[in-house]
Amino acid sequence: MKKLFLASMLALMLLGALPNAALASPGVPLCLPGASGFSLECMQLGPSAYLSRMSQLGLSFPMRPLPAVQPDSGLVYLPYQYARVTADSGRIYNSLEDAIAVKPVASYIEPGFDFVSFTEVREVEGKKYYLIGYNQWMSGTDLSVGVAYAQFMGLEFTSTPQREFGWVLLPIQAQRTPGAGGELLEDRWYERWDVVQVYDKQEIDGELWYLVGPDVWLPEDYASLVVPAAEAPEGVDNGRWIEINLEQQTMSVYENNQLVYATLTSTGTAGFWTRPGLFQIFDKLETTPMRGAFEADRSDYYYLEDVPWTMYFDEARALHGAYWHTKFGTVQSHGCVNLSSGDSQWIYNWADMGDWVYVHDPSGETPEDPSLYGAGGA
Repeated sequence: MKKLFLASMLALMLLGALPNAALASPGVPLCLPGASGFSLECMQLGPSAYLSRMSQLGLSFPMRPLPAVQPDSGLVYLPYQYARVTADSGRIYNSLEDAIAVKPVASYIEPGFDFVSFTEVREVEGKKYYLIGYNQWMSGTDLSVGVAYAQFMGLEFTSTPQREFGWVLLPIQAQRTPGAGGELLEDRWYERWDVVQVYDKQEIDGELWYLVGPDVWLPEDYASLVVPAAEAPEGVDNGRWIEINLEQQTMSVYENNQLVYATLTSTGTAGFWTRPGLFQIFDKLETTPMRGAFEADRSDYYYLEDVPWTMYFDEARALHGAYWHTKFGTVQSHGCVNLSSGDSQWIYNWADMGDWVYVHDPSGETPEDPSLYGAGGA
């Protein structure tokens, strides 16, 4: 009897909420929640209307995951140990004995943003010494050991997703409504590198917002997205290419015109842009040193030993692992495409000499004038 009373009250409440036109059409049934997304001659109200609206955005319940899997986590680990040179000039000795005795230095590493790799450590009278090459030793007093490179990796795909997706760049509390000052969701926090799918976008007061779940919104500055390609770039003749999106700082990899991998990158900063265009991989190196300076006073000098999984595609610009930073999803380089160690090894294993590399900026902000570009760098 109690259930019958509650049902009657609910029916009266719903009837009271119906527009007059609906009341003038006797016999028109209400859509049940499970009828969402179907073409039925019924009134969509309450849960049914909500589910129908979500369905039109591509949101179903339960939500469908991306057609993707996590890559082999073993690809993250590098066969090298690294240290940053902290002294004004890195002193290199010709033997361990010379390093212990602080004898005349065989050579120096120029001051700058400098990293070395080492294969052996010796401790003598409480001091550590590092073997960085054949008969080349450095004192631990000149080094900061324990470089913590990123464990992040992207995703492997079994098919091309139907919508844009990406990674959260910074911890953020989601909002129920878009726009500055929108209602916060108390229990919905996103952490760095969480994966999201984008179902809708709204621009409010000049800021773009992403719908990443049912009534769950994030601002665009907190995520980098992959926009799945509907077709190959002009000039790609074999359905196989690596795509670098400079606006979003993402990389996507295609085989047989289907997405097979995607991840975050770090490309060139202003003045050292990664040049847009279509290129081909012309050299592959499991490891290589990189060094250079672009300012007249050499204040931006860098020296990087054993840069892993390097593939050159545009003069000195290359895809490669970057163990010296973890800021993937933001611009960082002198023109190269920086990747995490795991991502760089995955793409190195996949790619062949001559594979296409398509670099583009959907925002149009990256200049294309060839006179503005040098050879590039790490």
